[in-house]
Formats: sequence, C-alpha cells, structure tokens
Amino acid sequence: MCGIAGLIHRGKSSNVGSEMTSMLQALKHRGPDSTGFAVYGAPTEGDYIMRIKVAEQEDMAKGHGILAVVDGRIAAVEARLAEHDAKVKAKDKVRPYALRYIIGHGGDTEEMVRYIEEIEGVEILSMGSGLELIKDLGDAAVVSGNYGLGSFQGTHAIGHTRMATESDVDIRSAHPYWAFPYNDVSVVHNGQITNYWIMRREMERKGHRFMSNCDSELLAVYTADNLSNNVSLEDSLRRSIEEIDGVFTYLVATKDQLGFAKDTMAAKPLVLYESDDLIALASEEVSIRAILPHEIDTTDPYDEEVRVWQA
Repeated sequence: MCGIAGLIHRGKSSNVGSEMTSMLQALKHRGPDSTGFAVYGAPTEGDYIMRIKVAEQEDMAKGHGILAVVDGRIAAVEARLAEHDAKVKAKDKVRPYALRYIIGHGGDTEEMVRYIEEIEGVEILSMGSGLELIKDLGDAAVVSGNYGLGSFQGTHAIGHTRMATESDVDIRSAHPYWAFPYNDVSVVHNGQITNYWIMRREMERKGHRFMSNCDSELLAVYTADNLSNNVSLEDSLRRSIEEIDGVFTYLVATKDQLGFAKDTMAAKPLVLYESDDLIALASEEVSIRAILPHEIDTTDPYDEEVRVWQA
C-alpha cells in the first residue's frame, strides 16, 4: 500500500525534519516495514554531503565478527575518497552501519561514487549539495530519532512509509531513491511499474546505475537522466505518464523544486494543500493535518496531473 508525503516552503527555511517525521508517522499504517526521508538543507559551495551505509541493519545481529567487517569497509571507503583527492571535512557515524560525511571534491564525483560502491556491502544512499537521504527499518519516529532528524532545517522534503510487496524488507529496497548523474534528485513512489525491466535495461544501456530490484528506483534514474539532458522537471514528469506503464503516483524533489505526477488511471491516492507559503502533499489528508491541525482546504489531483513548485 505504502504512503508518500512531501512539503516545500516558499522563500524560507523551516524544521522540515520534524515536519516530515510527523507527516510520515501519521501514515505508519500504510507501510510498517521501513521509513525514508529526503531532506534538503542549505548547500555550502564546493562541499558534498554523502550519506552511506556499510551494512544492512539485520547484519549487525551476526555477532562481533560483523563489527570488524564494518570497520574494514569504512576504512576502504575513506581510502578510496583519498585516492580521488576528496577531503573529509566532517564525519558522523550515525548508526553502526550508517555514516554521514561532508567532503570537498573537485573531480569526477560520479566516477568516485562508482569506485566506492565496488566495495562489497557498501552503498551510497545520496551524494548531494543540499540533499540528505536517510532510510532504515522502523516507523518514522524511530528512524527520525535514530538519525537526529528532529532538528533538521531546510526548505523542502519528501518521505515514504513502505509496505514491501515484491522486494526485500531491507534498507536497499526502502524509498526514497537517488540517482546520478543529476545532483540532488530524489523520488518516492506509490504504485507498480509494469514495464520496469524494459526501461531498466534501456537506462543501463545508457550507463546508469541501479542499486536495488525495486521498481521505484527506475523513477529516480529516469528523472536524473532527463534532467541531465536539459529536460525540465515538469516536462520529465509529463513524459513519464506516456513512457512508463503501470499505476503510480510519485513525488520528485531536486535542490530547489518539488513536483508530482499521477498516471492515467489515478488509482493511487494523493491529497494536496497549497498556500502562499507552504505546499504539502500526502497519500492521506491525516498526514497533512499532522503539521496543520487547524481547518484546511485540500484537493485531490486528477489523472495525468503534473505540478511543480519552486522553493
């Protein structure tokens, strides 16, 4: 079933970490398996924020031997950063298997990421100027608390509560998804893509990377491919309705935009609230009311509807 949510503030920063936590916790009943956040803070020119996992949560129960494996993977990651002349400016081991780095790098960042991900068990969840992607097993309150998201200041965010249907219950299969080569793109999705393998092979022939077998990751790769070829976000969303088969409602965020698209059948729900200062979207109105408890007017977007907002 899954639940998706997004919000964007126009012209100001807010505690989007806390707001998205509340929105996703209200959707807990739609997806108890995992929760994910893509939050957008103020970028620092020349710096990248890298969110990375070096093991799955369930791996940590395998005994003391896994700790040595994890430490070895972290050492290998940092060695490869050094090989690419990336300067580690800050490092935070948020969970035993999840780390946050701030790095300075002036070279080919995509090449560096691919090199790092050759290390067994290592996956870069996001590498961005403003984007930070956090996902793990558990509900929104648990994940937010474990990763310290309650005080995250930013302009916009998207999030997801997942009920696993066709792929594993693990961090790798959780939403949101991020993809090269367009910096700071993230996607959450509710639905099923029926031409996933056809389109995945097309993207792979273009050289794109996939880290899971979850059909939703295709939407991130597809969007990143379009944006990197100077297609606007709005046009990419419109193209997806024609080119991607299945039932879907999905949200896309970039460094300064938030958008959504619904397929021709509009089978997957979405509720929209819009004011001069704030746009909030979610699978159910209860999610929006978690951050706007007063009386509000909402709308239900139509089939094939596309909207994009600027931060």
